Amino acid sequence: MEASAANSDAYRSSSSSSNSNHSRRNGVHISASTILRSPLSTLLEYTGFIRTRSNNSESDSLVNTTNDSAPAPATSSAGEVSIRIIGSAEQDHDRAASSLHSGPSAQTEPLSRSPSGGSALSSLESQVDLRESGDGAANSDGDNADGAQGAATNNRDSSSSYQRYDIQQAARWIEQVLPFSLLLLIVFIRQHLEGFCATIWIAAIMFKSNDMVRKQTALKGERKIMTLIGIVVLYSLHVTGMYWYYLKDDVLYPLLMLPPRAIPPFWNAIFIIMVNDTLVRQAAMVIKCLLLIYYKNSRGRNYRRQGQLLTLVEYLLLLYRALLPAPVWYRFFLNKEYGSLFSSLITGLYLTFKLTSVVEKVQSFITALKALSRKDIHYGAYATTEQVAAAGDLCAICQEKMHSPVLLRCKHIFCEDCVSEWFERERTCPLCRALVKPADLRSFSDGSTSLFFQLF
Repeated sequence: MEASAANSDAYRSSSSSSNSNHSRRNGVHISASTILRSPLSTLLEYTGFIRTRSNNSESDSLVNTTNDSAPAPATSSAGEVSIRIIGSAEQDHDRAASSLHSGPSAQTEPLSRSPSGGSALSSLESQVDLRESGDGAANSDGDNADGAQGAATNNRDSSSSYQRYDIQQAARWIEQVLPFSLLLLIVFIRQHLEGFCATIWIAAIMFKSNDMVRKQTALKGERKIMTLIGIVVLYSLHVTGMYWYYLKDDVLYPLLMLPPRAIPPFWNAIFIIMVNDTLVRQAAMVIKCLLLIYYKNSRGRNYRRQGQLLTLVEYLLLLYRALLPAPVWYRFFLNKEYGSLFSSLITGLYLTFKLTSVVEKVQSFITALKALSRKDIHYGAYATTEQVAAAGDLCAICQEKMHSPVLLRCKHIFCEDCVSEWFERERTCPLCRALVKPADLRSFSDGSTSLFFQLF
Protein backbone atom coordinates (compact mmCIF):
# COMPACT_ATOMS: atom_id res chain seq x y z
CA MET A 1 0.00 0.00 0.00
CA GLU A 2 2.81 2.42 0.86
CA ALA A 3 4.58 1.62 -2.41
CA SER A 4 1.42 2.27 -4.42
CA ALA A 5 0.81 5.54 -2.61
CA ALA A 6 4.37 6.59 -3.30
CA ASN A 7 4.00 5.70 -6.96
CA SER A 8 0.75 7.69 -7.24
CA ASP A 9 2.39 10.70 -5.61
CA ALA A 10 5.32 10.43 -7.98
CA TYR A 11 2.96 10.21 -10.97
CA ARG A 12 1.02 13.26 -9.80
CA SER A 13 4.20 15.27 -9.31
CA SER A 14 5.58 14.25 -12.70
CA SER A 15 2.29 15.03 -14.49
CA SER A 16 1.98 18.38 -12.77
CA SER A 17 5.57 19.25 -13.66
CA SER A 18 5.05 18.23 -17.28
CA ASN A 19 1.82 20.27 -17.49
CA SER A 20 3.55 23.31 -16.02
CA ASN A 21 6.46 22.95 -18.45
CA HIS A 22 4.03 22.59 -21.37
CA SER A 23 2.13 25.70 -20.32
CA ARG A 24 5.37 27.61 -19.96
CA ARG A 25 6.51 26.57 -23.40
CA ASN A 26 3.28 27.01 -25.35
CA GLY A 27 1.24 29.53 -23.41
CA VAL A 28 1.35 32.79 -21.52
CA HIS A 29 -0.06 33.23 -18.04
CA ILE A 30 -2.69 35.98 -18.53
CA SER A 31 -4.49 37.63 -15.65
CA ALA A 32 -7.10 40.36 -15.55
CA SER A 33 -4.67 42.85 -14.01
CA THR A 34 -2.13 42.20 -16.79
CA ILE A 35 -4.75 42.81 -19.50
CA LEU A 36 -5.93 46.04 -17.87
CA ARG A 37 -2.41 47.31 -17.28
CA SER A 38 -0.87 46.47 -20.69
CA PRO A 39 -3.41 45.06 -23.16
CA LEU A 40 -1.34 45.53 -26.33
CA SER A 41 1.84 43.96 -24.94
CA THR A 42 -0.15 41.06 -23.56
CA LEU A 43 -1.75 40.47 -26.95
CA LEU A 44 1.62 40.53 -28.72
CA GLU A 45 3.09 38.13 -26.18
CA TYR A 46 0.10 35.80 -26.46
CA THR A 47 0.37 35.65 -30.25
CA GLY A 48 4.12 35.00 -29.98
CA PHE A 49 5.13 38.12 -31.89
CA ILE A 50 7.42 39.24 -29.07
CA ARG A 51 9.02 37.33 -26.26
CA THR A 52 7.29 36.93 -22.94
CA ARG A 53 8.46 39.08 -20.11
CA SER A 54 10.01 37.08 -17.24
CA ASN A 55 9.42 38.15 -13.65
CA ASN A 56 12.71 36.62 -12.48
CA SER A 57 14.98 37.98 -15.21
CA GLU A 58 17.77 38.98 -12.80
CA SER A 59 17.85 35.58 -11.09
CA ASP A 60 17.75 33.79 -14.43
CA SER A 61 20.66 35.83 -15.79
CA LEU A 62 22.64 35.15 -12.59
CA VAL A 63 22.04 31.40 -12.86
CA ASN A 64 22.95 31.42 -16.56
CA THR A 65 26.24 33.24 -16.01
CA THR A 66 27.12 30.88 -13.18
CA ASN A 67 26.41 27.81 -15.29
CA ASP A 68 28.41 29.16 -18.23
CA SER A 69 31.52 30.06 -16.22
CA ALA A 70 31.76 26.96 -14.00
CA PRO A 71 31.98 23.34 -15.17
CA ALA A 72 29.06 21.03 -14.59
CA PRO A 73 29.51 19.43 -11.16
CA ALA A 74 28.97 15.74 -10.66
CA THR A 75 25.86 14.91 -8.67
CA SER A 76 25.19 11.82 -6.68
CA SER A 77 21.91 10.07 -6.13
CA ALA A 78 21.66 11.57 -2.65
CA GLY A 79 21.84 15.11 -4.00
CA GLU A 80 25.40 15.84 -2.71
CA VAL A 81 27.89 17.90 -4.68
CA SER A 82 31.63 17.19 -4.57
CA ILE A 83 34.29 19.71 -5.63
CA ARG A 84 37.86 18.64 -6.53
CA ILE A 85 40.76 21.05 -6.87
CA ILE A 86 43.39 19.94 -9.38
CA GLY A 87 46.96 21.10 -8.97
CA SER A 88 49.66 21.70 -11.58
CA ALA A 89 51.46 18.38 -10.88
CA GLU A 90 48.29 16.38 -11.32
CA GLN A 91 47.55 18.28 -14.54
CA ASP A 92 50.96 17.29 -15.97
CA HIS A 93 50.41 13.68 -14.90
CA ASP A 94 46.97 13.62 -16.58
CA ARG A 95 48.43 15.07 -19.79
CA ALA A 96 51.17 12.42 -19.92
CA ALA A 97 48.66 9.64 -19.34
CA SER A 98 46.38 10.93 -22.07
CA SER A 99 49.30 11.12 -24.53
CA LEU A 100 50.24 7.53 -23.73
CA HIS A 101 46.68 6.32 -24.28
CA SER A 102 46.33 8.23 -27.53
CA GLY A 103 49.64 7.02 -29.00
CA PRO A 104 50.03 4.06 -31.41
CA SER A 105 49.75 0.53 -30.02
CA ALA A 106 52.93 -0.77 -31.69
CA GLN A 107 56.22 0.05 -29.88
CA THR A 108 58.93 1.82 -31.86
CA GLU A 109 62.57 0.84 -31.60
CA PRO A 110 64.98 3.42 -30.19
CA LEU A 111 67.01 5.27 -32.73
CA SER A 112 70.77 5.06 -32.56
CA ARG A 113 73.12 7.99 -32.44
CA SER A 114 74.64 7.07 -35.78
CA PRO A 115 74.50 9.52 -38.70
CA SER A 116 71.90 7.42 -40.39
CA GLY A 117 69.88 7.47 -37.24
CA GLY A 118 70.27 11.23 -36.98
CA SER A 119 69.16 11.74 -40.54
CA ALA A 120 66.18 9.50 -39.94
CA LEU A 121 65.34 11.44 -36.81
CA SER A 122 65.59 14.73 -38.63
CA SER A 123 63.41 13.47 -41.46
CA LEU A 124 60.80 12.28 -38.98
CA GLU A 125 60.85 15.63 -37.22
CA SER A 126 60.41 17.45 -40.51
CA GLN A 127 57.44 15.26 -41.45
CA VAL A 128 55.89 15.85 -38.04
CA ASP A 129 56.37 19.61 -38.44
CA LEU A 130 54.76 19.54 -41.90
CA ARG A 131 51.81 17.57 -40.60
CA GLU A 132 51.39 19.91 -37.64
CA SER A 133 51.58 22.95 -39.91
CA GLY A 134 48.99 21.42 -42.30
CA ASP A 135 46.70 20.52 -39.44
CA GLY A 136 47.12 23.96 -37.97
CA ALA A 137 46.28 25.63 -41.28
CA ALA A 138 43.21 23.44 -41.73
CA ASN A 139 42.12 24.10 -38.18
CA SER A 140 42.65 27.82 -38.65
CA ASP A 141 40.55 27.80 -41.85
CA GLY A 142 37.81 25.84 -40.11
CA ASP A 143 37.93 28.21 -37.16
CA ASN A 144 37.67 31.21 -39.49
CA ALA A 145 34.65 29.72 -41.32
CA ASP A 146 32.97 28.83 -38.04
CA GLY A 147 33.71 32.29 -36.72
CA ALA A 148 32.21 33.98 -39.80
CA GLN A 149 29.10 31.80 -39.63
CA GLY A 150 28.74 32.45 -35.91
CA ALA A 151 29.16 36.21 -36.47
CA ALA A 152 26.43 36.20 -39.14
CA THR A 153 24.13 34.24 -36.85
CA ASN A 154 24.83 36.63 -33.99
CA ASN A 155 24.11 39.63 -36.24
CA ARG A 156 20.74 38.17 -37.33
CA ASP A 157 19.82 37.33 -33.75
CA SER A 158 20.81 40.79 -32.55
CA SER A 159 18.87 42.53 -35.35
CA SER A 160 15.74 40.44 -34.66
CA SER A 161 16.07 41.09 -30.94
CA TYR A 162 16.41 44.85 -31.59
CA GLN A 163 13.29 44.80 -33.82
CA ARG A 164 11.29 42.97 -31.17
CA TYR A 165 12.52 45.40 -28.57
CA ASP A 166 11.42 48.36 -30.71
CA ILE A 167 7.98 46.81 -31.26
CA GLN A 168 7.61 46.17 -27.55
CA GLN A 169 8.58 49.74 -26.73
CA ALA A 170 6.11 51.07 -29.32
CA ALA A 171 3.37 48.89 -27.83
CA ARG A 172 4.10 50.22 -24.35
CA TRP A 173 4.05 53.81 -25.67
CA ILE A 174 0.66 53.21 -27.29
CA GLU A 175 -0.62 51.73 -24.04
CA GLN A 176 0.46 54.85 -22.21
CA VAL A 177 -1.11 57.22 -24.74
CA LEU A 178 -4.35 55.24 -25.26
CA PRO A 179 -6.15 56.28 -22.01
CA PHE A 180 -5.51 59.97 -22.65
CA SER A 181 -6.64 59.60 -26.28
CA LEU A 182 -9.88 58.04 -25.06
CA LEU A 183 -10.40 60.98 -22.71
CA LEU A 184 -9.91 63.43 -25.58
CA LEU A 185 -12.35 61.43 -27.72
CA ILE A 186 -14.96 61.52 -24.97
CA VAL A 187 -14.54 65.29 -24.64
CA PHE A 188 -14.81 65.70 -28.44
CA ILE A 189 -18.02 63.65 -28.52
CA ARG A 190 -19.44 65.70 -25.65
CA GLN A 191 -18.68 68.95 -27.48
CA HIS A 192 -20.47 67.73 -30.65
CA LEU A 193 -23.04 65.50 -28.97
CA GLU A 194 -26.03 67.12 -30.66
CA GLY A 195 -24.47 66.81 -34.10
CA PHE A 196 -23.61 63.14 -33.57
CA CYS A 197 -27.12 62.32 -32.34
CA ALA A 198 -28.78 64.18 -35.23
CA THR A 199 -26.56 62.47 -37.82
CA ILE A 200 -27.20 59.00 -36.40
CA TRP A 201 -30.94 59.69 -36.22
CA ILE A 202 -31.40 60.85 -39.81
CA ALA A 203 -29.10 58.07 -41.11
CA ALA A 204 -31.14 55.42 -39.30
CA ILE A 205 -34.39 56.88 -40.63
CA MET A 206 -32.96 56.92 -44.15
CA PHE A 207 -31.86 53.26 -44.01
CA LYS A 208 -35.29 52.21 -42.73
CA SER A 209 -37.04 54.30 -45.38
CA ASN A 210 -34.99 52.64 -48.12
CA ASP A 211 -36.15 49.20 -46.97
CA MET A 212 -39.78 50.32 -46.86
CA VAL A 213 -39.67 51.75 -50.40
CA ARG A 214 -38.08 48.57 -51.75
CA LYS A 215 -40.77 46.43 -50.14
CA GLN A 216 -43.54 48.61 -51.55
CA THR A 217 -41.96 48.44 -55.02
CA ALA A 218 -41.75 44.63 -54.87
CA LEU A 219 -45.45 44.32 -53.97
CA LYS A 220 -46.48 45.75 -57.38
CA GLY A 221 -50.25 45.40 -57.67
CA GLU A 222 -50.65 44.29 -54.04
CA ARG A 223 -49.44 47.51 -52.51
CA LYS A 224 -51.98 49.75 -50.78
CA ILE A 225 -52.58 53.38 -51.67
CA MET A 226 -53.17 54.48 -48.07
CA THR A 227 -49.88 52.96 -46.97
CA LEU A 228 -48.01 54.84 -49.66
CA ILE A 229 -49.79 58.09 -48.79
CA GLY A 230 -48.89 57.65 -45.12
CA ILE A 231 -45.23 57.07 -46.07
CA VAL A 232 -45.23 60.21 -48.24
CA VAL A 233 -46.69 62.36 -45.45
CA LEU A 234 -44.33 60.93 -42.82
CA TYR A 235 -41.20 61.45 -44.92
CA SER A 236 -42.24 64.97 -45.89
CA LEU A 237 -42.81 65.98 -42.26
CA HIS A 238 -39.48 64.53 -41.20
CA VAL A 239 -37.51 66.37 -43.90
CA THR A 240 -39.32 69.65 -43.29
CA GLY A 241 -38.88 69.40 -39.51
CA MET A 242 -35.15 68.74 -39.71
CA TYR A 243 -34.55 71.68 -42.03
CA TRP A 244 -36.64 73.94 -39.83
CA TYR A 245 -34.68 72.87 -36.72
CA TYR A 246 -31.30 73.62 -38.35
CA LEU A 247 -32.41 76.76 -40.17
CA LYS A 248 -29.77 78.92 -38.46
CA ASP A 249 -26.84 76.64 -39.40
CA ASP A 250 -26.73 77.60 -43.10
CA VAL A 251 -28.08 74.21 -44.13
CA LEU A 252 -30.48 75.54 -46.76
CA TYR A 253 -27.92 77.55 -48.76
CA PRO A 254 -26.17 74.52 -50.35
CA LEU A 255 -29.57 73.20 -51.51
CA LEU A 256 -29.73 76.20 -53.84
CA MET A 257 -26.06 75.77 -54.84
CA LEU A 258 -25.10 78.84 -52.81
CA PRO A 259 -22.09 78.92 -50.44
CA PRO A 260 -22.74 79.52 -46.73
CA ARG A 261 -22.74 83.07 -45.45
CA ALA A 262 -19.71 82.53 -43.18
CA ILE A 263 -16.67 80.27 -43.45
CA PRO A 264 -17.71 77.10 -41.63
CA PRO A 265 -15.31 75.21 -39.35
CA PHE A 266 -14.23 71.80 -40.55
CA TRP A 267 -16.62 69.72 -38.43
CA ASN A 268 -19.47 72.12 -39.10
CA ALA A 269 -18.87 71.72 -42.86
CA ILE A 270 -18.95 67.92 -42.51
CA PHE A 271 -22.20 68.15 -40.55
CA ILE A 272 -23.88 70.40 -43.15
CA ILE A 273 -22.89 68.09 -46.00
CA MET A 274 -24.04 64.90 -44.25
CA VAL A 275 -27.40 66.39 -43.22
CA ASN A 276 -28.12 67.64 -46.73
CA ASP A 277 -26.99 64.40 -48.34
CA THR A 278 -29.23 62.27 -46.13
CA LEU A 279 -32.32 64.47 -46.22
CA VAL A 280 -32.14 64.89 -50.00
CA ARG A 281 -32.20 61.11 -50.40
CA GLN A 282 -35.26 60.88 -48.19
CA ALA A 283 -36.96 63.63 -50.19
CA ALA A 284 -36.25 61.61 -53.35
CA MET A 285 -38.00 58.64 -51.71
CA VAL A 286 -41.14 60.80 -51.54
CA ILE A 287 -41.00 61.22 -55.33
CA LYS A 288 -40.50 57.46 -55.76
CA CYS A 289 -43.54 56.72 -53.59
CA LEU A 290 -45.62 59.09 -55.74
CA LEU A 291 -44.51 57.12 -58.81
CA LEU A 292 -45.53 53.89 -57.10
CA ILE A 293 -48.97 55.35 -56.41
CA TYR A 294 -49.32 56.36 -60.06
CA TYR A 295 -48.32 52.94 -61.43
CA LYS A 296 -50.36 50.85 -59.00
CA ASN A 297 -52.24 47.91 -60.58
CA SER A 298 -50.58 48.56 -63.93
CA ARG A 299 -49.69 45.81 -66.37
CA GLY A 300 -47.36 45.15 -69.26
CA ARG A 301 -44.98 47.87 -70.31
CA ASN A 302 -46.10 50.19 -67.50
CA TYR A 303 -43.96 48.26 -65.01
CA ARG A 304 -41.00 48.66 -67.33
CA ARG A 305 -41.73 52.36 -67.58
CA GLN A 306 -41.99 52.54 -63.79
CA GLY A 307 -38.56 50.91 -63.43
CA GLN A 308 -37.06 53.30 -65.96
CA LEU A 309 -38.50 56.30 -64.16
CA LEU A 310 -37.19 55.06 -60.79
CA THR A 311 -33.76 54.61 -62.35
CA LEU A 312 -33.89 58.08 -63.89
CA VAL A 313 -34.86 59.65 -60.54
CA GLU A 314 -31.97 57.87 -58.82
CA TYR A 315 -29.37 59.02 -61.36
CA LEU A 316 -30.70 62.57 -61.18
CA LEU A 317 -30.36 62.32 -57.41
CA LEU A 318 -26.77 61.06 -57.72
CA LEU A 319 -25.90 64.03 -59.93
CA TYR A 320 -27.49 66.49 -57.52
CA ARG A 321 -25.76 64.86 -54.53
CA ALA A 322 -22.41 65.16 -56.30
CA LEU A 323 -22.96 68.93 -56.60
CA LEU A 324 -24.21 69.48 -53.03
CA PRO A 325 -20.83 69.56 -51.21
CA ALA A 326 -19.26 71.93 -53.75
CA PRO A 327 -20.59 75.24 -52.30
CA VAL A 328 -19.60 74.27 -48.75
CA TRP A 329 -16.03 73.25 -49.63
CA TYR A 330 -15.70 76.26 -51.94
CA ARG A 331 -16.39 78.56 -48.99
CA PHE A 332 -14.15 76.48 -46.71
CA PHE A 333 -11.10 76.43 -49.03
CA LEU A 334 -11.44 80.05 -50.14
CA ASN A 335 -10.13 81.38 -46.85
CA LYS A 336 -8.11 84.59 -47.20
CA GLU A 337 -6.44 84.03 -43.81
CA TYR A 338 -4.11 81.48 -45.39
CA GLY A 339 -3.14 83.89 -48.17
CA SER A 340 -4.94 84.68 -51.39
CA LEU A 341 -2.54 82.67 -53.58
CA PHE A 342 -2.69 79.54 -51.43
CA SER A 343 -6.48 79.63 -51.02
CA SER A 344 -7.04 80.26 -54.72
CA LEU A 345 -4.75 77.36 -55.65
CA ILE A 346 -6.48 74.91 -53.27
CA THR A 347 -9.94 76.02 -54.42
CA GLY A 348 -8.97 75.61 -58.07
CA LEU A 349 -7.61 72.11 -57.44
CA TYR A 350 -10.80 71.11 -55.62
CA LEU A 351 -13.03 72.36 -58.45
CA THR A 352 -10.86 70.51 -60.98
CA PHE A 353 -11.10 67.23 -59.08
CA LYS A 354 -14.83 67.76 -58.61
CA LEU A 355 -15.38 68.33 -62.30
CA THR A 356 -13.94 64.91 -63.18
CA SER A 357 -16.38 63.15 -60.84
CA VAL A 358 -19.38 65.21 -61.96
CA VAL A 359 -18.78 64.34 -65.63
CA GLU A 360 -19.30 60.66 -64.87
CA LYS A 361 -22.60 61.37 -63.12
CA VAL A 362 -23.77 63.47 -66.07
CA GLN A 363 -23.00 60.63 -68.48
CA SER A 364 -24.96 58.15 -66.37
CA PHE A 365 -27.95 60.49 -66.21
CA ILE A 366 -27.92 60.97 -70.00
CA THR A 367 -27.80 57.19 -70.49
CA ALA A 368 -30.81 56.73 -68.19
CA LEU A 369 -32.68 59.45 -70.06
CA LYS A 370 -31.96 57.78 -73.40
CA ALA A 371 -33.18 54.43 -72.07
CA LEU A 372 -36.46 56.10 -71.04
CA SER A 373 -36.96 57.73 -74.44
CA ARG A 374 -36.49 54.49 -76.41
CA LYS A 375 -39.63 52.80 -77.68
CA ASP A 376 -37.98 49.41 -77.94
CA ILE A 377 -36.31 47.45 -75.18
CA HIS A 378 -32.54 47.81 -74.97
CA TYR A 379 -32.11 44.05 -74.43
CA GLY A 380 -34.56 42.94 -77.16
CA ALA A 381 -37.77 43.80 -79.03
CA TYR A 382 -41.45 42.93 -78.85
CA ALA A 383 -42.22 39.62 -80.55
CA THR A 384 -44.72 39.21 -83.37
CA THR A 385 -47.68 36.81 -83.36
CA GLU A 386 -45.88 34.34 -85.65
CA GLN A 387 -42.81 34.30 -83.41
CA VAL A 388 -44.95 33.70 -80.32
CA ALA A 389 -46.82 30.85 -82.02
CA ALA A 390 -43.56 29.24 -83.12
CA ALA A 391 -42.25 29.43 -79.54
CA GLY A 392 -45.39 27.76 -78.13
CA ASP A 393 -47.02 30.82 -76.49
CA LEU A 394 -45.76 29.70 -73.06
CA CYS A 395 -43.38 31.71 -70.90
CA ALA A 396 -40.52 29.63 -69.54
CA ILE A 397 -40.31 31.75 -66.38
CA CYS A 398 -43.91 31.95 -65.14
CA GLN A 399 -45.16 28.87 -67.10
CA GLU A 400 -48.25 30.77 -68.24
CA LYS A 401 -49.50 32.31 -71.44
CA MET A 402 -47.26 35.12 -72.59
CA HIS A 403 -48.33 38.69 -71.94
CA SER A 404 -46.49 41.38 -73.92
CA PRO A 405 -43.88 38.88 -75.16
CA VAL A 406 -40.34 40.10 -75.64
CA LEU A 407 -37.89 38.55 -78.10
CA LEU A 408 -34.35 38.66 -76.73
CA ARG A 409 -31.23 38.94 -78.83
CA CYS A 410 -30.63 35.23 -78.31
CA LYS A 411 -34.05 34.51 -79.96
CA HIS A 412 -35.78 33.34 -76.76
CA ILE A 413 -39.21 34.79 -75.90
CA PHE A 414 -40.53 35.63 -72.42
CA CYS A 415 -43.19 37.80 -70.81
CA GLU A 416 -42.07 41.40 -70.43
CA ASP A 417 -42.81 41.49 -66.69
CA CYS A 418 -40.94 38.26 -66.06
CA VAL A 419 -37.87 39.08 -68.11
CA SER A 420 -37.73 42.67 -66.83
CA GLU A 421 -37.67 41.44 -63.26
CA TRP A 422 -35.03 38.89 -64.23
CA PHE A 423 -32.76 41.51 -65.78
CA GLU A 424 -32.92 43.64 -62.66
CA ARG A 425 -30.55 41.10 -61.10
CA GLU A 426 -28.93 39.32 -64.06
CA ARG A 427 -27.46 40.16 -67.48
CA THR A 428 -27.80 36.77 -69.19
CA CYS A 429 -30.68 34.86 -70.76
CA PRO A 430 -32.61 32.64 -68.32
CA LEU A 431 -32.35 29.65 -70.72
CA CYS A 432 -29.10 29.77 -72.70
CA ARG A 433 -27.13 32.09 -70.36
CA ALA A 434 -26.04 34.23 -73.28
CA LEU A 435 -25.02 37.82 -72.47
CA VAL A 436 -28.06 39.91 -73.43
CA LYS A 437 -28.22 43.02 -71.26
CA PRO A 438 -25.41 45.56 -71.74
CA ALA A 439 -23.52 46.82 -68.71
CA ASP A 440 -23.82 50.50 -69.60
CA LEU A 441 -26.33 51.36 -66.87
CA ARG A 442 -27.17 49.97 -63.47
CA SER A 443 -30.86 49.59 -62.82
CA PHE A 444 -32.57 51.04 -59.72
CA SER A 445 -36.00 49.82 -60.74
CA ASP A 446 -36.48 48.09 -57.37
CA GLY A 447 -36.86 51.51 -55.71
CA SER A 448 -33.56 51.37 -53.83
CA THR A 449 -31.14 54.23 -53.38
CA SER A 450 -27.40 54.46 -52.92
CA LEU A 451 -26.41 54.28 -49.25
CA PHE A 452 -22.91 55.76 -49.58
CA PHE A 453 -22.35 59.26 -48.22
CA GLN A 454 -21.17 61.98 -50.59
CA LEU A 455 -18.75 64.01 -48.46
CA PHE A 456 -16.69 65.73 -51.15
